[in-house]
Amino acid sequence: MTDSGPAPLPTADRLDIAARLRDALLAASFTADGLLDLLGAPAYAALARSETVPALRATRGDTPLETLVRLFLLQQPVPHARVAAVLPVEEAVEAGWLRGVGGDEVAATVDVRPYGGPGGEDWFIVSDLGCAVGGAGGIGQRDEGVVLGVGGASTTLAGITVRTPVAAALDLGTGSGIQALHAAQHATRVTATDLNPRALHITALTLALSGAPAADLREGSLFEPVRDDETFDLIVSNPPFVISPRARLTYRDGGMGGDDLCRSLVQQAGERLNEGGFAQFLANWQHVAGEDWQDRLRSWVPRGCDAWIVQREVQDVTQYAELWLRDAGDHRGDPAEYQARYDAWLDEFEARKVRAVGFGWITLRRTGSAEPVVTVEEWPHPVEQPLGETIRAHFERLDYLREHDDAALLDSRFKLVPEVVQEQVGLPGAEDPEHVVLRQHRGMRRATKVDTVGAGFAGVCDGTLSAGRILDAIAQLVGEDPVVLRDRTPAQIRLLVEQGFLEPAG
Repeated sequence: MTDSGPAPLPTADRLDIAARLRDALLAASFTADGLLDLLGAPAYAALARSETVPALRATRGDTPLETLVRLFLLQQPVPHARVAAVLPVEEAVEAGWLRGVGGDEVAATVDVRPYGGPGGEDWFIVSDLGCAVGGAGGIGQRDEGVVLGVGGASTTLAGITVRTPVAAALDLGTGSGIQALHAAQHATRVTATDLNPRALHITALTLALSGAPAADLREGSLFEPVRDDETFDLIVSNPPFVISPRARLTYRDGGMGGDDLCRSLVQQAGERLNEGGFAQFLANWQHVAGEDWQDRLRSWVPRGCDAWIVQREVQDVTQYAELWLRDAGDHRGDPAEYQARYDAWLDEFEARKVRAVGFGWITLRRTGSAEPVVTVEEWPHPVEQPLGETIRAHFERLDYLREHDDAALLDSRFKLVPEVVQEQVGLPGAEDPEHVVLRQHRGMRRATKVDTVGAGFAGVCDGTLSAGRILDAIAQLVGEDPVVLRDRTPAQIRLLVEQGFLEPAG
């Protein structure tokens, strides 16, 4: 980057050249798998930490793949003759993907990062120079208006998104276009918005170079470019959610006070969703003194929507400020300026009585139910991505539980979800365990305590007997009144269904 701002971008209207470049990249195995084979796991992982030295050492040869890695991932000038043996170099220069430097070398004008799609697709994510590897890892000072590549937040959102075929999808704040690229695989029509026109240009490049259909690209903040009569089956957004003293960097700072941007985004999404449609976001939210953070988030949920909100991480205000100061590279600059910016961040939090900041996922689903269900929970534990199917199934189970009162529940048959194990916890040699834990090994990887009746019930759920008949058999075994057991057990069954340990058998 230079003081004059980000460099000129390749033209987005030469699809023929983008297609030829794509063919050449694939022919050289410039793919996610090809990179891992070439670099090895340590150097490949180092790139995600913004460390390029191991990759530079691994690409000292002159193979086509090494040439492309040095050119597009490591941003090193490469002799013209070497590039010409791999790419249509003259057309690439003409279209702005490459530029001449020195006497006989060429350099890339954008980062191009191989990215593996969920179905084994070979995609390419375009971003500004120095912004692809490591996400926003603090590679020097960030210029206003730059467009980042794939970071942890991007892949998290892509992993949690529900991937059912839909007619219309909306990507708010598209950035480099990764969410639009995913949506194009299962949506007939994709609309992508961004306040930064450079991001829309780069999204067009990402889609073209990945061989994906073009999206309807619209400039503007969040829902502003969307017509009043437009609704969608899927809305996704990795918004500029950072809670900062001022909107300094477009790609991360929302420009509204506190967590107002995330709140507004969630509240406005409800009226933009078709019946049964999903809206899924990453967000930050404030933990304010004297206020329950869960109540704060419940107040965001629009009418007519079920919601599942998961807090994945909490940072105190000092940790939070330091994280994002490093993101911008401020820790590398003038110490006095760094201290002033740190002070300004803490002043902002103190004025708002903010003690910590939470990060997590918000999923809304438009429902026709008169009694929407809002679940807000903290789950900092490891999960298994992708989670889109887990999230879709969660809302299906909500519908099931809403439609079945306790009597209907006892008449229903259930199956224990595959890969759930039972653990008995107690002192060695004890006749009975202190408690029993059911543990999932897929999806959210939950663990829940159950009593002996709950454990016995779950253990025999294979879809053949109704819940009521199973409880009657358990009552006979333990010498308990079956009427009492039928009366007190449905709440435990509901919990096991809601959390995904049991599923209806039909």
